[in-house]
This record gives sequence, structure tokens and C-alpha cells, in this order.
Amino acid sequence: MIDLVVVGLGYVGLPLVAEACRSGMRVIGLDANPDVVAGLNAGFSHVDDLSNSDVSQLLERGFSATSDVAVVGEAAAVVICVPTPLSPEGGPDLGAVRGACMSIAPHLKRDTLVVLESTTYPGTTSEVVSPLLEAGSGMVSNRDFWVAFSPERIDPGNAEYGLRNTPKIVGADSETAAEVAETFYRRVVDTVVVAAGTREAEAAKLLENTYRHVNIALVNEMSRFFHELKIDFWDVIRLAETKPFGFHKFTPGPGVGGHCIPIDPNYLSHRVRSKLGYAFRFVELAQEINSSMPSYVSQRATRLLNEHGKAVRGSRVLLLGVTYKADIVDQRESPAIDVANCLLELGAELTYFDPLVMEWSVPATRVSNLEEGLAQADLVILLQAHSSFDIADIESRARMLLDTRGVTTGGAHRL
Repeated sequence: MIDLVVVGLGYVGLPLVAEACRSGMRVIGLDANPDVVAGLNAGFSHVDDLSNSDVSQLLERGFSATSDVAVVGEAAAVVICVPTPLSPEGGPDLGAVRGACMSIAPHLKRDTLVVLESTTYPGTTSEVVSPLLEAGSGMVSNRDFWVAFSPERIDPGNAEYGLRNTPKIVGADSETAAEVAETFYRRVVDTVVVAAGTREAEAAKLLENTYRHVNIALVNEMSRFFHELKIDFWDVIRLAETKPFGFHKFTPGPGVGGHCIPIDPNYLSHRVRSKLGYAFRFVELAQEINSSMPSYVSQRATRLLNEHGKAVRGSRVLLLGVTYKADIVDQRESPAIDVANCLLELGAELTYFDPLVMEWSVPATRVSNLEEGLAQADLVILLQAHSSFDIADIESRARMLLDTRGVTTGGAHRL
């Protein structure tokens, strides 16, 4: 008997595997990518939050990865953790969720718990997941098997909050299904919070990320006009942060990255438009502002070079840090890509340095020696403040430095 099958072994699925194994469950990972399966079975991790040593320990505890969906037939619980990106038209792309449901449905047995953790719009679990599972299994959901939604809250690289000590929301559309799902997750996490239903659980995740998306857009826009007003916005933030109530600190940057913030609020916006026929104006405005930040960074770079008698075309520009978040390898939706492409279009001779990224999708040369790269660059743009960067040394060596993260203290130009 298998306690748990996790479908999708990425940044969400693999941490769940780890905690479930630590809880004493027998866990099998199911992934359609044979390279992921082979790598994990050989003891190699492909996500930031688990090391190769962690994966080896999972294997010692009985974990294995497979692409054989028949393992679902032996499972007490199946948790779906597949990607939910945006379609080329900007709407939800549930292709991976639909594919996962259709593949596991024929193998479901009675009383199995199926949970969707992939972020999506409210109504997906009841309108998409349950019908597909019923059609493929010949059974009735929440009678013959149990269906729930539990939004993932994985924050890659967060050393303080992991899966176990972050409260887990669980929503189901029948009392029994909710009880089964709550009982399952109590074996894995410290705190389980039960929602009124699947739609409420789905909407909670979108509220969390929309809140961040809108507030990041607010400070991004403020940083632009405060720069024009010659007001140090980073000092403004420092001052506002001293208020012990009613204020939560957000900081500007070159754009937003990762899977959640650039994508998830658009699921809610799309749902509002398709179901209710009107715009979610806060989200759409936030998207417009945050999406424009890479272009704004390239504009600031252009002005700085012009002030020193240089054109962007032919100038040597060094980008520091190209991941979407500090101290992780993950490059999903990183604004560094758009910043780089803007500068390349303007004719800059582009190089980059990131201690975590040896090869980058952008046609920019990686400098092997940071000191030499700093000495040769006409302009250095700090896009991601990895903890391994000696910021004071970078400030002292760079001819001209544009800091998009507000970590410099000397003569650098800050966003």
C-alpha cells in the first residue's frame, strides 16, 4: 500500500514528498519528465529547497520516482502539483491539470483522496477536476472517492517558513471529503485551516498573491515619480517602516518574477472577466506597472550613460544577479531577462555575473571573474542582491552602478 502519490515533482511537489517521507509515509513521485525521474532516483535534486543529500535521504526512506501512472491504483492519497502557467492569450492554461486528471482517473480506487495544489481560478476543482476524475474512473466524486483543494504556499529559499510550519488551507465540497483531507494533511504539517469549500480555498491563494502584486506595483510606481521629484524613496520606506501598526513594507525592483506574482493574479482577473464581464482593475493596472519596470530600468541605464557622455550602443553593461529571487537558482519569469533584452535591443555589449547561474537563456556572456567584469563595465546594474555579493566592494569597483534593490549605501544610483 502506498500512502501518497505526488503528481509533479517540481518546486511544490518535491517539498511535499520530503515532509510526507519525514512523517513516515510511503511516498511515490509521479512525473512525466523522464529526466526528472531518473535524476531523483539517482539522488540528484533539481530544486533549491532540497539538496542532493536530502534526496538521498528520501530514497533511503523508501521514496522513488516513476512515470508509470499505474502506481495511483495503490495509493491512499494523490496530490496534484503540476504547473499552471498563462496561455499565450493571457488566460489560464490548465493543460497540465487536465492531463494529470485524465491520466490518473482510470487507476483510481474507491476511497482515494485526490487533492489539487496547483494554483488556479475559483471553480477549477469542482468544474474541471471532479468531472474529469468521474468520467475517467466511472465513480462519483465525494461519494466513491474524495476531492479537495489545498493551495501551495512554497516560498523557495525561505529558511524560516517551510511546508511543515506554514499553515495549510484545505477546502472540500463535502463534509466527509474535508475531514479526510484535513486528517491527511495533519500528518504532514503543524496547522491545518479548513475552508468553507474548494472555491474559498482557491480564492485564498489568489488573494494572497494579488495583495503582494498590487502593493509591489504601488511602490514601483512611487519609486519612479519620487526619483523625478529628487526624493530618496528608499529612505521614505525606511521611515515608514518604523510605524508599528498599519504599514507593511514592500520595496521596488526591476520587475516581478517567479511563478506566483506575475501569473496568479491574472487567473482571478480572467475569471472575473469571463464570468462577470468586467475588469479587475487593480490587478490589470498592477500588471501594467510591474511589467513596465524592466523597460524603466533600461531607460534609467540609458540616462546614466548619457550623463557620462556615452550611448547605450557599444557600451559595456554588466548585469549582477539574474534569478528572480535572491540566493536561489530559480529563473522563472525573472525580470532580468526582459531587462537584458531591452538593453540588447539598444545595442549594449551585455555581460552578466551570477554565482548560481552558469548558463543563461539570454545571449549575454558570463564573466568568469567578477573583479575583471566590474573593471571593464561602463555600467553595472545590480538586479538581484545575492548574499554572496560583497556590495561595498562592488560599489568601490564599479565605474557607475545602478542599484535596483536598494542595498547600496554609497555613491550608487538607486532605483
